[in-house]
Amino acid sequence: MIEFALVLPVLVGLTLAGIETANLAITVLRINQLAMMASDNAGRVRSSIDETDINEIMAGLKFAGSGIDFGVNGRAIISSLEPNGLTGTNAGHKIGWQRCFGAKNVTSSYGLAGAGSTDASLRLGMGPAGQKIAPVPNSALVFAEIRYTYRPLLASGFVADREISAIQAFTVRDRALQTLTNKTNLSVANQRLCDAAHLSAT
Repeated sequence: MIEFALVLPVLVGLTLAGIETANLAITVLRINQLAMMASDNAGRVRSSIDETDINEIMAGLKFAGSGIDFGVNGRAIISSLEPNGLTGTNAGHKIGWQRCFGAKNVTSSYGLAGAGSTDASLRLGMGPAGQKIAPVPNSALVFAEIRYTYRPLLASGFVADREISAIQAFTVRDRALQTLTNKTNLSVANQRLCDAAHLSAT
């Protein structure tokens, strides 16, 4: 009994630390899966893409991320990277449109909507230095960024609050028109705009 009493605090500490570490690992996996899902689904929309398609994609993210309360603690940023149509030294790529979901107040780490439209700042594409990705010629790609504030499951003594981020990119398939349309005339409040006035967990 005495030996058990002496060892018990260590065992409890190791167990709690293991639970917290496992939960963090699972959350990191979920965040990467959300980024892949967002980019892949937006790239699969055929013919043309509309605000209603974006809303459906974001609704899917909300549902898939409900277990980690993603809408409140996270932010999904979906960007369309396209050729900017310029020639010479200004030839490159631009962010044709960008839409967001989640209440975490952050912006894209790689550019806002319209970036690269008048210059070659995105000539190499989007992504971290040395790992940039660009669309294939005469096409576009969907670049998804996920930012999420992880809060410990048990106590901050084992794992502190931290930001988890993930990026994924998929080439657009079978879509000739990359412009984001609004055929159903969704109001600005219902468009997933990427500014502080449109932070939403719904």
